[in-house]
Amino acid sequence: MTEESSGKLRTLLQGYVDRKTKPEPTLIKGSHHEENERKRRACGEMLRTVVRPVLDEFQTELRNAGHEATTRDQTGRDDAYPSVALSFTPQTALSSALIFRFDPRHGIVVQRDVKPSPRRGRASAAGSSGDRGGTSRVDAVSAAWVEIKTLNFIEAVLKAN
Repeated sequence: MTEESSGKLRTLLQGYVDRKTKPEPTLIKGSHHEENERKRRACGEMLRTVVRPVLDEFQTELRNAGHEATTRDQTGRDDAYPSVALSFTPQTALSSALIFRFDPRHGIVVQRDVKPSPRRGRASAAGSSGDRGGTSRVDAVSAAWVEIKTLNFIEAVLKAN
């Protein structure tokens, strides 16, 4: 390592130590923080009671058709924004995921990651996409909306594979 790189590394490490030894500012627990926490909890409840049952039904149908499918529920954690996901792996393909999650600025958002089969031999336009499949206000989430988003996701995965 050159002397210049070594000096930069020492400076970075010292800055880190200085930053960590300073007392952390206390968060002001005001009405803004309480309102954000209320929204996060309301979204978690919506994900658990509306979204999760629909994803569980799709998981059962996909498994009955011979595919791999799992759901993941991260609504009970206090250290992360709540989310519910469906992972879907068509026969002889890669796993793709549909994630419904809370975003503090947008409410409940849908993110999908569609992975094409490596056996197809090409990277398709429908390939890996971390796009937002739509946003919805917390009070507007319905089972019908979740079904539409999930069917669109499954269609994209099957077309890509």
